[in-house]
Amino acid sequence: MEKRYGALRALAGVSLAVEQGEFFGLLGPNGAGKTTLINIIAGLARADAGRVAVLGADVRQEYRRARRLLGVVPQELVFDPFFTVRETLQLQSGYFGLRANDAWIDEVMHHLDLTAKADANMRALSGGMKRRVLVAQALVHKPPVIVLDEPTAGVDVELRQELWQFVRRLNRDGHTVVLTTHYLEEAEEHCQRIAMLKAGCIVALDTTQNLLASLKGPHPADLEDVFLHLMQKH
Repeated sequence: MEKRYGALRALAGVSLAVEQGEFFGLLGPNGAGKTTLINIIAGLARADAGRVAVLGADVRQEYRRARRLLGVVPQELVFDPFFTVRETLQLQSGYFGLRANDAWIDEVMHHLDLTAKADANMRALSGGMKRRVLVAQALVHKPPVIVLDEPTAGVDVELRQELWQFVRRLNRDGHTVVLTTHYLEEAEEHCQRIAMLKAGCIVALDTTQNLLASLKGPHPADLEDVFLHLMQKH
């Protein structure tokens, strides 16, 4: 897959396949192409070359089906300030044609500790609470594939723990999870395989265990060691 923005080559021949039910990590420094790749998967941008499919649904030819199969938690705190939390999630359900979805909305709010804020206006929420609502919006139509783009950036430790408990449960239930994060310990703890990007290219793609074993030294490597080594090497 390739993507250019003028003279900038955001993606330079990226090719990868995430297995159904996998917990997959996508790592790289700022400007590596992670968000561009996610935007293409979500149908928010078009690749200049290549093909992207979500569980077999081409994101260009079968956009509606591909979008139903996918839930994306973006980096940016994008929300409508005129609705409550519950109304926001009900509206999101409506976008996917879902009626009588209140039981699942209640369950999602419970697991993200949003129940007490269900009737609060979105503009009255803290940044961390808004982040929780973004996660809830991505999950409200029960997508089998979930993309988390820096889901815990700037949020408290308690939310991180609650979020990961819920996401791990979804993954155990068969949901495919794709994660980008600057917290390398999160990727090390949760991801079965990891792709590392630099300047729009994949510089490593392997199991987390193999990546950790790739550095030999007197002390056990962690993912930060591997990451820094690969970024310097390529």
